[in-house]
Amino acid sequence: MRATSSVIVGRDAEIRLLDEALESVKRGAGRALFLVGEAGIGKSRLAGESALRAYERDMPVLRGRATSTGLVVPFRPLVEALSSRFRAAGAPDDPELQPYRPALAGLVPEWRSGTVAPGYAISLVELAEALLRLLAVLGRERGCVILLEDLHDSDTETIAVVEYVVDNVAELPVLLVGTLRPDPGPALDLALAAELRNTADLRELGPLDEAAVRDMAAACLDVGPGEVPPAAHRHLAQWAAGNPYLVEVLLADLLDTGRLSRADGGWQLAEHGGAAVPPGAVRSWARRLDRLDEPVRELLLVAATLGGRFSVGALRAVTGLDDRALFAHLRSASEVGIIAPDGAAHDHYTFRHALTADALRASLPPAEQAALARRAASAIKQSAGELSGDQRQLVATLQLAAGDKVAASRQFAEVGRQMLDAGASGSAAVLLERARGLATDAERDEMTVQLAIAQAESGRLDEAATLLDDLPPAPAGSRAAEERAQAHIQVAWVATMGEQQEEAHRRIRAARTLLGAAPRPEQEAALAVVEGHLALLPERDGGGRGHGPVGRGDDDGRERLAAAERSARSAALTAEQRGRPVVACQAWQLLAMLSRERGFDEADACLERMLAVAEQHRLAVYRTEALVRLGTNAFMRTGEATRLETARTAAHELGSLTLLQAVDGFLAMQSVLAGRWDRAREVVERLVEASARLQNLSTHRYLLLVDATLAAHQGRARDQERALVRFRRAGGEESMLVPLQRGLCQAVGALMGEDRERAKAELDAALAWEREHPSFFYLSGRYGLGPLLRILDDEDAGREAYREALASPGGQLAWNRMFLGMADAVQRGRDGDAAGAQRAVEQAGRAAAVFPQAWHLALRLTAEAALADSWGEPVAWLRTAEEYFHEAGVPTVAGACRAVLRQAGVSVPQRRGGRERIPAELRTAGVTPREYEVFVLLAERPGNQQIAQSLCISPRTVEKHMASLMLKTGSADRAALCALSARCAADPH
Repeated sequence: MRATSSVIVGRDAEIRLLDEALESVKRGAGRALFLVGEAGIGKSRLAGESALRAYERDMPVLRGRATSTGLVVPFRPLVEALSSRFRAAGAPDDPELQPYRPALAGLVPEWRSGTVAPGYAISLVELAEALLRLLAVLGRERGCVILLEDLHDSDTETIAVVEYVVDNVAELPVLLVGTLRPDPGPALDLALAAELRNTADLRELGPLDEAAVRDMAAACLDVGPGEVPPAAHRHLAQWAAGNPYLVEVLLADLLDTGRLSRADGGWQLAEHGGAAVPPGAVRSWARRLDRLDEPVRELLLVAATLGGRFSVGALRAVTGLDDRALFAHLRSASEVGIIAPDGAAHDHYTFRHALTADALRASLPPAEQAALARRAASAIKQSAGELSGDQRQLVATLQLAAGDKVAASRQFAEVGRQMLDAGASGSAAVLLERARGLATDAERDEMTVQLAIAQAESGRLDEAATLLDDLPPAPAGSRAAEERAQAHIQVAWVATMGEQQEEAHRRIRAARTLLGAAPRPEQEAALAVVEGHLALLPERDGGGRGHGPVGRGDDDGRERLAAAERSARSAALTAEQRGRPVVACQAWQLLAMLSRERGFDEADACLERMLAVAEQHRLAVYRTEALVRLGTNAFMRTGEATRLETARTAAHELGSLTLLQAVDGFLAMQSVLAGRWDRAREVVERLVEASARLQNLSTHRYLLLVDATLAAHQGRARDQERALVRFRRAGGEESMLVPLQRGLCQAVGALMGEDRERAKAELDAALAWEREHPSFFYLSGRYGLGPLLRILDDEDAGREAYREALASPGGQLAWNRMFLGMADAVQRGRDGDAAGAQRAVEQAGRAAAVFPQAWHLALRLTAEAALADSWGEPVAWLRTAEEYFHEAGVPTVAGACRAVLRQAGVSVPQRRGGRERIPAELRTAGVTPREYEVFVLLAERPGNQQIAQSLCISPRTVEKHMASLMLKTGSADRAALCALSARCAADPH
């Protein structure tokens, strides 16, 4: 006999839906399902059933539940879900998860081991992406299930992560099942919105009908449905209202009181009259409490006051019991099925159902409830010393229950500020909003300022702006004015980083108004840094399009940038002196960009200063930012990726997926320029969608541009245009990447199609953009490829463009030095200095060591001028370029090389099968597949007749091939050619 049902009744449709979802996930098609219903309606039973059915399919299951205590605990359901599976087994060691381990360590304490740098808070989107990747790895073979219960009690961070997973789970072998009550709030909003977007199924659980109530009672009593006494059935149907939990509670009450008992003829209900019937769960639990020993009853009432989940420590503090008595009472309460140990924490217990704690509290008169809550709050404060965040929330909740709103407000506000400092801005906003609603008029404004900052850092800029704008006036220079001004500055920084210039400008104006005409130096420094970063963004017209009033091409724009640099330098020094290291790092970062025009040495010096400040003050994020920018500068200078790889390691150690993606984007572009196209494609395919999910917009755009540039450099015009369409849709043509789009991508793509006029038009467009905007990308063609093309066309402007590029910092970059060196060679050859031209080509070749594709393009372009002016080795260059582009699958350029060779009267190799077998040295010399067949036989020194018989050709044809081979290989005679063949046979590489 039992008072709980061993089977689920009345939920056949829901179970079919779960089965369908599990089968779908097993096939690799992810699903999300929300079960919505009132307390006790059976959500957890269905969640448990889904876990059971997943286990039967050998699927991994992760299960977590939100706290029902009312405390805001960031990520609790996720922490419990991951810990439930990995606490004993440890972290999975799949290489695919390596970049995500620092983020995941934020959820599973056992994984931390120092993987996340101090001072860095993993962003919500990074954490969500990491969880998504973990689930995908777990479900790779058979699918996996993550069950998150009671989401209505979840913190905002958990809701944000769940929303991200729901929106991105469709193509992954993952089933997410969430349960929640239909109470207004973020969880219900999420479920309804996901259903509307068709990213999740929502199933609302209604009450059981009378037949299902009878079936459930029969299952509890271990009898058939027809053996349930009709009176008992009527009683349960009337008072439980179809709620399965209440059916069990009321049935247990009937059994405990002896009203329902087994006799010879089966189960019978004793009729005691209507007055004796419990009116609901509250009366039922009150009766059950009356039958317990008084110490156990008192302990349960205290526990219910602490919430649906409570710690042993808090219970000990309030009751004053020693451990022996305390655990004896807890054991007694567990044995009667009221509470149970919490599996997620060894020192916590939980009520069997959230309604149980509610019913126990409701069994006390309001005055007793308030007195008990007051006593509990006081006891916890006295016993804890320095309160933790959870303890402060519990004390605040108890103080609120005791009627002390002001004290509760202060506690909530303090925890909110602590969470804001720790990076949990979403939970901070919830707590600060709660505190603000309870605060006195005198304290409300201060809490509003903190709440605005939390809202901004949570990505809710509109809410932050409204909060700040609704504050009453404050006298300029007052403490309140300074606090509000600081909030405006922080919101302005968030808006600037999100490229919301108008909002950033509004906040800066508001801050300056509050600070008055003479802000303190450190305040002016903070303002100057934000204003300087704003000066780098393209301003937008009413239609959202970028335009350039701050360009280097107009005097006003140049002066504004110069002023921004002066202000940033002063801000950096002031911030260091006044103990504002974050502002100092932001200022040095800005100076590094602004000083690039004068050379990379100065830019790197600013970044080294930023690195030193960040390391001195343990600012992990800014340290990594500095390393990334130093690595990027080194890559631009030399074409090598060594320092970028070092920066990537730092980003991984920091645990920042956004920075890691940014570094990988730079490495992908370096791979494109270095001709390692497979590596570049792997990075793009791995990260382009992930960066969009992370809302890492700048890196997402850059990766889309890398994709387009990769296609352009390979001569895949259609793929290039498709990638550029995606780039434009992501706002790429309103970003600072336009010069690279035009010069590095579209101009080179035009040259791969042998359309030199279009290439020059793209370079002109890039140059026009740069003259109207501040640009710090030096690979746009302005400083290398553009001058070379103009000099090749013998344009008057070519020599001027060459001199300008040579004198600029951009002309010192390896990529540009290669093209400028070839431009110098063309000019010298045209002026009759053949030796100087050859030296210039050799120097350009040293700069081009890491850029094979661009080097062969430069050879193809320069060879025509060398042929016309009779200098250098244009035939060898063209053959080398033809060979490269043929092997690279760029037939248009390879064909153009062959055409120029024919015009020069040089034999052109036929492109017949078997060419891939010819060693590169011989292919470059122009050896054909048929000639190579003859060459291979020469290793054994046969006669012409033997060769002719072996290859089924005439001896005269053999003689022609021999003569051609000696000419192409530079062999003095037949014996030398045979020796060369023997050497190649011994070392085919």
